[in-house]
Amino acid sequence: MNAPARSPSDARLLDFVYDEAALLDEQRYDAWLELFTADGRYWMPLEAGQTDARLHCSLMYEDPLLLRVRVERLHGQRTFSQQPPSRCHHLLQQPRVVERDAAAGVYTCRTAFHYVETRGDEQTLYAGWATHTLVLEGEALRMRLKRVDLVNSDAAFGNIQLFM
Repeated sequence: MNAPARSPSDARLLDFVYDEAALLDEQRYDAWLELFTADGRYWMPLEAGQTDARLHCSLMYEDPLLLRVRVERLHGQRTFSQQPPSRCHHLLQQPRVVERDAAAGVYTCRTAFHYVETRGDEQTLYAGWATHTLVLEGEALRMRLKRVDLVNSDAAFGNIQLFM
C-alpha cells in the first residue's frame, strides 16, 4: 500500500503557476500540455462571475484534444496566421493559494496578470486573473482547470492566438 502524497507547500504551488506561464512565454507548448490532467480544461469565460462553461457562452472552453489541435496549428508550416509567429509575455502578480483540500488533493491558486501578445507590428495587452485548480497525480502537480477571467471579457476581441 502506497503512502498518500504529502500536501504540496504554498511555495510549490506558486512555483507551478510561475513555471506554467514561463512555458507559454518560451513557446514550449508540448510541455505545457503535459501539465493538464486527462480531464483538464482551459476556460476563458465571456462574462464576469460566470459559473458554468457549459450553460453560458465562453471565449474559450477547451479540453486536451482541442488544446492539442491549437498547439499543432501553432507549429504548422501552413498556418499563415502565424507567419511571423505570435509571441507572448506574462507579467504575474504573486499568486495566492485561495483553497486547499488536502484530503481530495485539490489546490486552487489565483493570480492577477498582465499579458501581452504580439505578432509583427501588432501588440495587444490583456489584463485579468488566472485561477489554477491543481491536483496531485502521484507526486506531480497537474492542472484540472485553468480559468482566465479578463477584466474586459465582454469586449470585442480580435483573434487571441496563444494561451494566457
